[in-house]
Amino acid sequence: MSNFDALPDFDFVNVDAKEIENSIITIFEGIIGSQLYPADPRRLFLLALAQIIIQQQALINHNKKADLLKYASGLVLDHIGAMSDVTRLPAESAITTLQFNLSIPLTSASIIPAGTRIGPAGGEGAIVFATNEVLEIVAGEVSGTVAASCTSPGTVGNGFLPGQLNTFIDPLPFVQSVINLTESSGGAEEETDDAFRLRIRSAPESFSVAGPEGAYRYWAMTASPSIVDVAVTSPAPREISVVPLLQGGELPSQDVLDSVAAVLNNRTVRPLTDLVTIQAPEVVNYDVALTYYIDRSRATEATGIQAAVTAAVDAYKLWQKSKLGRDINPSELIWRVMSAGVLRVEVTSPTFVEVGELQVAKDASVNVTYGGLADD
Repeated sequence: MSNFDALPDFDFVNVDAKEIENSIITIFEGIIGSQLYPADPRRLFLLALAQIIIQQQALINHNKKADLLKYASGLVLDHIGAMSDVTRLPAESAITTLQFNLSIPLTSASIIPAGTRIGPAGGEGAIVFATNEVLEIVAGEVSGTVAASCTSPGTVGNGFLPGQLNTFIDPLPFVQSVINLTESSGGAEEETDDAFRLRIRSAPESFSVAGPEGAYRYWAMTASPSIVDVAVTSPAPREISVVPLLQGGELPSQDVLDSVAAVLNNRTVRPLTDLVTIQAPEVVNYDVALTYYIDRSRATEATGIQAAVTAAVDAYKLWQKSKLGRDINPSELIWRVMSAGVLRVEVTSPTFVEVGELQVAKDASVNVTYGGLADD
């Protein structure tokens, strides 16, 4: 996939205000055969006219560049995607697996209707999950499991730990209790322009019927807008391993992995002989331990610099875990902390570590120490 940042910037038309002004005045001077001095009313009129032309040039340039994939956004990007039969992924609901428990074994099957609603204890934030399909608990059994989705799309339904979704909104006869067996995850807001742009760029990979790496990556990312990176490898002939990573460096739950598997195992997507395995990334943990010093001449800015250092460390942690196979790089951490305005920084950890393409680096412990003021 091409790196858009590597493409040089350019303009379709001249948008340099000074050049446009000079060009207008020079042309007019050539027509009248004399110079226009700064206070000449004709020059002032031409400069006013130039402002209109400059604005038009800028608008033409902006609208024309918006036709290119690198610069397109919003509805224009949607229309560009339509040319490759790619549509923006809508907001996705969080998913989880629920277990319904009966009070006693029954002599006949018990039906849990599709759309049965449950929520967290105390009705936190009016969050509601509903079963995706009918659950039949066969005669003699006392429990059964079924997938459920949050009724509110987006990230609002993420993060409910096993057991926290346990309150009936729709009580059922003989059903004693319900709990979520997996942490709710996979909820995401509508696909961003940047993510959509990259999917459009990779769409031609999906046209192949041979099962190339890019095609598996493209289709895996269509499973959820919460997926920000996908690694694809073939450990053996006809065996395919697909590893998705979620926004913010989160690991995919089993529910998300099942969603990806459902997409990739569709008969129109997976080559007949491929054996596809979907798995979570392997985590490579690292610690952050550093001490930083602020120039004594900037003592009055110390509080703001300290806050900037905290933000820089947080940004580094997010950067480090937002892509599969990204090596643990202390130089990136040093650069970010130095850019926050410190005089110097001493990093004990992390050290450089290579990270495999199926792995993701995640911070374990973080210890950031302010060493005080120092002289340059």
